[in-house]
Amino acid sequence: MGDDESVIRAIIDRESLPKMFPTHRHAPEFWEHLGRAIASFGFLEDTLKKAYFSLTGTTPVAREDAKRAVEQWGKRLEKVMTMRLWELANEFEGAATANPNRSTENIGELVADIKKAAELRNILCHGSWMLPDNEGKSLPRFSKKDRATGGIVQFADKIGIEYLSQVQAHVTDLICSVIDTVTHMGYQFPGSAGPGKPIWQSDKR
Repeated sequence: MGDDESVIRAIIDRESLPKMFPTHRHAPEFWEHLGRAIASFGFLEDTLKKAYFSLTGTTPVAREDAKRAVEQWGKRLEKVMTMRLWELANEFEGAATANPNRSTENIGELVADIKKAAELRNILCHGSWMLPDNEGKSLPRFSKKDRATGGIVQFADKIGIEYLSQVQAHVTDLICSVIDTVTHMGYQFPGSAGPGKPIWQSDKR
């Protein structure tokens, strides 16, 4: 069969697109606050990995099991390094509850808050942002499967700069709480110059 002459074929004229398309309709301040909120989640993931290292690295083991424990620890650390936020929260909870020196009591509540925030992170990162309204708020088009019913649920709330600022502040608080679980035991948090006993020191002089 030959080409159908009634078909109108077209391609996008890229040179005619508005600057910063498809984000050109939103105010730059909106994208700044969205970016800062998302970046804070990345920092939370990194903090959870360091906390896992700290909590598992300070969990005592029997002397005769030390060599095998170190080998297994190294392999587990490799896996943790590539985990996503929800998985990291589970690993952090397991490491914290298994450490007899842990002095923070609300680990379960903290992990629940992290998992709740993780769902919002997915919306902020993967949502397709609709045109802003007169208040500058935008609806992220995002669908997920409901854990209880198995049906599809769509996010229905418009998000503005004030909301994004609150999210960023909440994630900052979660980061601080995760760090506290290590420093409250008297250890210095890895990568910081804060107080406490260093968990690991380089042999380099």
